[in-house]
Amino acid sequence: MRSIYAKFVVYLGVLAMAAVMVPGALAECGISTKLAKPSNWSLQRGQAHLQMVAQQLEGRDDTGRNEFGPSIVGLWHVVFTSLTGPPVPQPFDNSLVVWHSDGTEIMNSSRPAQDGNFCLGVWIQTGPRSYFLNHLPWQGNDTSGGTSGIGVAQDGAQLTEQIILSPDGNSYTGQFKLVGYSGGTAGPTFTGTLKATRVTVTTAFGELL
Repeated sequence: MRSIYAKFVVYLGVLAMAAVMVPGALAECGISTKLAKPSNWSLQRGQAHLQMVAQQLEGRDDTGRNEFGPSIVGLWHVVFTSLTGPPVPQPFDNSLVVWHSDGTEIMNSSRPAQDGNFCLGVWIQTGPRSYFLNHLPWQGNDTSGGTSGIGVAQDGAQLTEQIILSPDGNSYTGQFKLVGYSGGTAGPTFTGTLKATRVTVTTAFGELL
């Protein structure tokens, strides 16, 4: 009996020493003793968002899919069809567009290079598979006139898009509005629809024509 009691006293002594030494060891390592309690630990919303973004960027194949579903990020072939505004040849535009993971976008339009066929935009996700793009063609030239051979300089335009990404992540559709500017004043306005197909490592040039 005395032996059992002695072992019990030693056991209590070890527990008491651990209770005193562990917080001190944590403090010496620069670790808050509060974080040693799982019930007091919580991941901040911003940290969770960054972690989710990092996970979304990992393991994406050439169709943009990942474990969280389809992504808008990638290279696209986009055809614009004007439904209102001044008469224009159809399609209204035929472009290659890149959506970047940082919320920026770049378009290579089929318009003449001197007319400003590269332009930039920014986008946000507005819902499940839905996106809004604010795109700003910047100070190109109107090739229909001018004496310099490259046309009359233009202020640029503003193109906005509201789109829905398909469930498989390989296409999207939507509506667009383009407003031209001259001298800072809004000019011709075009609205219409757009259809896009994802460009992958197996896409052939002929598929874009």
